[in-house]
Amino acid sequence: MPSRRTVLAATAGVTATLATGTPAQAGGHDDKKLRSLISRMTLQEKVGQLFVSRVYGHSATAPDQADIDANLKEIGVRTAAELVEKYRVGGIIYFTWAHNTRDPHQIADLSNGIQRASLTQPRGLPVLVSTDQEHGIVCRVGEPATLFPGAMAVGAGGSREDARALGRIAGRELKALGIGQNYSPVADVNVNPANPVIGVRSFGSDPRAVSALVAAEVAGYQGARVAATAKHFPGHGDTAVDSHYGFPVITHSRELWERLDAAPFRAAIRAGIDSIMTAHIQFPALDDSGDPATLSHPILTGILREELGHDGVVVTDSLGMEGVRTKYGDDRVPVLALKAGVDQLLNPPSLDVAWKAVLKAVQDGELTEERLDASVLRVLRLKAKLRLFEAPYVSQAGVTRTVGVRAHLAAADRIAERTTTLLVNEGRLLPLDRREHPKVLVVGADPASPSGTTGPPTGVLAAALTELGFTATALSTGTAPSAATIARAVAAAREADAVVVGTYNVSATSVQKTLVEQVAATGTPVVAVAIRNPYDVAHLPSVPAYLAAYSWTDVELRAAARVIAGRVAPRGKLPVPVQRADDPARVLYPVGHGLTY
Repeated sequence: MPSRRTVLAATAGVTATLATGTPAQAGGHDDKKLRSLISRMTLQEKVGQLFVSRVYGHSATAPDQADIDANLKEIGVRTAAELVEKYRVGGIIYFTWAHNTRDPHQIADLSNGIQRASLTQPRGLPVLVSTDQEHGIVCRVGEPATLFPGAMAVGAGGSREDARALGRIAGRELKALGIGQNYSPVADVNVNPANPVIGVRSFGSDPRAVSALVAAEVAGYQGARVAATAKHFPGHGDTAVDSHYGFPVITHSRELWERLDAAPFRAAIRAGIDSIMTAHIQFPALDDSGDPATLSHPILTGILREELGHDGVVVTDSLGMEGVRTKYGDDRVPVLALKAGVDQLLNPPSLDVAWKAVLKAVQDGELTEERLDASVLRVLRLKAKLRLFEAPYVSQAGVTRTVGVRAHLAAADRIAERTTTLLVNEGRLLPLDRREHPKVLVVGADPASPSGTTGPPTGVLAAALTELGFTATALSTGTAPSAATIARAVAAAREADAVVVGTYNVSATSVQKTLVEQVAATGTPVVAVAIRNPYDVAHLPSVPAYLAAYSWTDVELRAAARVIAGRVAPRGKLPVPVQRADDPARVLYPVGHGLTY
């Protein structure tokens, strides 16, 4: 890691300008010094500060050849260092698929390399590195970092202190990796069971409960000096369309929006949220123009800024998503987003097209330089608050001392144990007695690991049950098992004392139902674990014992195994209602349902 002397030299006069005041000023919002800094920036540098770009590779200067090729094809540069030099971007977002997050020490090196590349430029500024570390089914930094239950699981636990602890611990680990902005928590209120994009990423369906947990998680992250980001404004919880692939329309009235969708964002703002992410959704009651909220001045400036009082950063959801590209071309989207009130333009499909479009809009007078200055100021305020001007680099010792340490992992396990929800327990089948049911077969879906966990889920459950004294074997059957696969599972079930089946988003036509029904017909006791949506239970009424784990990450599956084995009692309560499969207008299990023993 470069010395402090090297850092100060590399930043030329920028860091010195900001660090001449009191420590509080240097790490806070000394607007006079920030405005002075902005006054010395070129127009191109200002435009660059508004972009947050992806980049391929594990290293800022020496990525693998395949990543160099991907960068040349998509961005026109070879490396992260060249990206920073060419476009002077204010932020970079890490993705697993971009090979940014192999392991914690590599991530820290990448972050330092990006900072070094930026700070050695004329008037160089620190880069705000961001990622999506929601936990649960959306994570970019995997093991050995500490991985927590996702939002709906935390909603089932219902503990503000657990949400705060999650943010605090996860924030410390992200900070140690050089990641300063996290696109979490999800503030959407999930009232639509068919929602394909939010679902278990939401804390639940009760706006008051969601608001409390959002505020607590924000406090945790920001107490660790990582910017939290509430998303997706003005609320993505009631849609059956995924904005990655389509253009959802929210039909809520303004009154319903105030009561349902707005509450968690108001709570986040009261908690001092650093940034809020927009949604690529059409919301006619808030803006009848037909534009997505990301491009809506009435929504982002009129409501978010002026009515709700958010003066922090506003960041778009990825500009590569279909929901924001349906109506306008990729050259118009970033300009319209800035006119609407956005500060950070996230992951445009073509950075070159978007960057040049914003530059041209200013040169042509469609955007004023003063408008850019307002957003650059918000971005720099956030960087100053996070002390990036003073301490842009991280250390390998800090990674070793912080990331995935025993105390953090133990905290994640304790939190997970409070989230597992027992929905059905006929005849007190659970907890399983290892003397009565020593041989356990684990079957079910094995979705790809969302976060670099060990997986697959059937294997994790079987290993956890074996550690708890059972003799457990895993047989992966998938989300759509063939007749031959079902026959193998049935034959294995006849030789077992109990079967644990992991279900994944079961529907009325799901072949998973056939699997479970035929395994149950053997007479071997069946315990089902919903490893994503808790709504699965409505489609499998014959299962005598049903748990909701809300995700298939290791920490949640291990907690479910401890509940099955009786090592801990189930404590979770449903944070969403489960409707009947045969009559969705009627509730099968209400919010707050949860059994114990």
